[in-house]
Amino acid sequence: MSNKTRIRVGITHGDINGIGYEVILKTFENSEMFEICTPIVYGSPKAAAYHRKALEMEVAYNAIESTEEAQDGKLNILNCNGDDLHIELGTSTPEAGEAAFKALEQAVNDYKEGKIDVIVTAPINKSAIQSEQFHFPGHTEYLQECCGGEEKALMILCSGELRVAVATSHMALRDIPEAITPELLEEKITLLDRSLKEDFNIDAPKIAVLSLNPHAGDNGLLGEEEIKTISPTIRKMNEGGIFCYGPFAADGFMGSGKYAEFDAILAMYHDQGLVPLKTLAMNDGVNFTAGLSIIRTSPAHGVAFDIAGKGVADENSFRQAIYAAIDIMRNRNMYNQARRNPLRKLYFEKRDDSNKLNLQQNDNDI
Repeated sequence: MSNKTRIRVGITHGDINGIGYEVILKTFENSEMFEICTPIVYGSPKAAAYHRKALEMEVAYNAIESTEEAQDGKLNILNCNGDDLHIELGTSTPEAGEAAFKALEQAVNDYKEGKIDVIVTAPINKSAIQSEQFHFPGHTEYLQECCGGEEKALMILCSGELRVAVATSHMALRDIPEAITPELLEEKITLLDRSLKEDFNIDAPKIAVLSLNPHAGDNGLLGEEEIKTISPTIRKMNEGGIFCYGPFAADGFMGSGKYAEFDAILAMYHDQGLVPLKTLAMNDGVNFTAGLSIIRTSPAHGVAFDIAGKGVADENSFRQAIYAAIDIMRNRNMYNQARRNPLRKLYFEKRDDSNKLNLQQNDNDI
């Protein structure tokens, strides 16, 4: 957390032809939001004005050229795109994709320089944003590439006590069975366990692991991934001190409400995890990129071209994304502070420690 009056939340405007500005403006139409954070929207004052007029809203904003100009108590919009943007509501255009990338790139650079505390991303159009600079399936992969270093990213969708991570995220279904390896599952389960402890303040998390095949493979009748890969990995992780269980058949696990007994769920692929979560919590779900030093959240929905500019978009998921980013930052800070100066061990395993003990005893004798 930076030494500023309020947490600085960097917000990327996403695709200018979608509902990004609508959910941003609606969120900060409530002045109480300024009591918990100082928002800095990486985007375009011109685009904000266009959407504000189209939506017939009267939300005031502060146009700035750098984060240093941002003011507490105001919706600050940092100009990343110039004044020549052309907006076509509900349409995918290369110009909108370029505007989304410029905003994201500058927000990430400012985060690295400590100018903002967290990042909340409005939805992008994954096809429009593709370029020589951005050649990734989504935000998660881009952030891992430019911020991760040796760190690996994990996508977690959450709503209240429901948290769903995915072993494989943006990947074609035909490629998933080959991608589900013991090494991948060990990595994702370890990341999920660490995030639950550091980011969600859960001391001894319980993780449910879903099966890849229907009916958990039916003892090999419908596939052998559960027998050969998933179950042995679960046993290994438990032996290493991580509490994970399964594999559970996804339909029965979710349909019976068994998910409520666990702190998080690891799904094998994107739709297996996201379909039930969005069914249960579409309007308040949050996408969190775990595993990286950077804290980034986003609403669970997409650009919604079909309703862009109509004033009917629900901003609650975006608002929850802001709350989640702030909560995760605070939890992570508390976790690190609690472990900053650990107590010295009260037993001695090495000869050097024994010598130190003898010296201390001799000093006491003197």
